Amino acid sequence: MEQDRNNTEDRSTLLMGEMLLFGLLGRVLYAQLDHAWLQQLIAEDVFGEAPFGMKKPEVKEGLRLLQAWSAKNRNGISQADFLNLQADYTRLFVGVGRVLAPLWESVYFNENRMVFHEQTLQVRKWFRRFNLEAEKMNAEPDDHIGLEMTFVAHLANLALKVLDQGDHEKLEEYLEAQRDFLSQHLLKWGPAWCNLVEEQAHTDFYKGLAKLTRGALHAAAEWLNIEIPREFAL
Repeated sequence: MEQDRNNTEDRSTLLMGEMLLFGLLGRVLYAQLDHAWLQQLIAEDVFGEAPFGMKKPEVKEGLRLLQAWSAKNRNGISQADFLNLQADYTRLFVGVGRVLAPLWESVYFNENRMVFHEQTLQVRKWFRRFNLEAEKMNAEPDDHIGLEMTFVAHLANLALKVLDQGDHEKLEEYLEAQRDFLSQHLLKWGPAWCNLVEEQAHTDFYKGLAKLTRGALHAAAEWLNIEIPREFAL
């Protein structure tokens, strides 16, 4: 009985941490840069610690870079620093010509680097299975890395709720959904995206986000017993 309670508490802690970290990363990666919003991130100290994956070196290094960026801008992000972030965002994710680190999964799986491709429709089906819909469906691909991270957070939240209710059958269903979605989607391309951002970014903000995202993905794979593609193993 004591062991069962400890297992429940351990799972609850992991699911809560996963929900919070993936939810945060999803929001940050999906959001458009806004001066006031960035200042709010600093004021709320959202990068002060990670509720999940803190044993991962990538999580620690990502936080270190983001904390350094936050400390530098604690008293206000200068116009010059904000313009540097905007320039980095444009270089990495918008681009003039070839985009350095596309934000959409399907780009990584077809020679013409097209969006709204097979993976987009697969992700849309996943969202619909759990009664979700992309905010800008049909205007923007569903397989944006921020939306996929947010979806994992949603699945963790569902699992946490049924764990608290003692519904172990539903719990296993939501955990299996996480395993399948991560295996079929985020773990197939998320680490590659992180590598590109880390290699190409000029700012600690984006380098830190890339490291923190990669660490979160590896931590999720570890606790859910998912085999990471060999080319992305650490």
